[in-house]
Amino acid sequence: MWDFITQRREEILFASWQHFSLVAQCLVLATVLAVVIAALVYRNAMASGLANGLSAMGLTIPSFALIGLLIAPFGFGVVPAVIVVTFFATLPILRNAVVGLSGIPASVVESARGIGMGRLRTLATVEIPMAWPVIMAGIRVSAQMVMGIAAVAAYTLGPGLGGFIFSGLSRLGGANAFESVVVGVVGVIVLAVVLDLMLVVIGRLTTSRGIRVR
Repeated sequence: MWDFITQRREEILFASWQHFSLVAQCLVLATVLAVVIAALVYRNAMASGLANGLSAMGLTIPSFALIGLLIAPFGFGVVPAVIVVTFFATLPILRNAVVGLSGIPASVVESARGIGMGRLRTLATVEIPMAWPVIMAGIRVSAQMVMGIAAVAAYTLGPGLGGFIFSGLSRLGGANAFESVVVGVVGVIVLAVVLDLMLVVIGRLTTSRGIRVR
């Protein structure tokens, strides 16, 4: 195992960076999409219920099957990997964003409107900051989930550590097959822990001190 790692150190580090970068960028895109959709639907009970229902249904879709379906229109490479990771990353964040925005007391919103704030300003400076801890919890859940999905996305020859896993599984019993799988799996776990710690720090830095105290 040690020889396998040392001989392929640069390859492993590069694949790890690709994996982390894919997940991080897709998380940012998913957060923007989820917050925008939540902001559009949370005031309507039917629309918010539909959004929550669709997010729950989306999580039941097998990631491997979705990746396979995307190969036909988009081919192999980065594009299907980005689509799949972003799709699954959006679902938990969307649900938490709807819950967080819906849970803000109406009196707070009315007070903001009463001092002359417009709809968008109230949303940007009052509602989203108050709902941010709940949204951030969804982002952390999403990050852990899609870290593994990003490895599965390597089936489309996408970037990341999944290549080590599929390479090893395709030649089980052969030389270094086991080591390849272990490096891929352990690498994904390590990246998931690192990303979660980073999100904890980001959450503390981006959450209002008054909300943290409360």
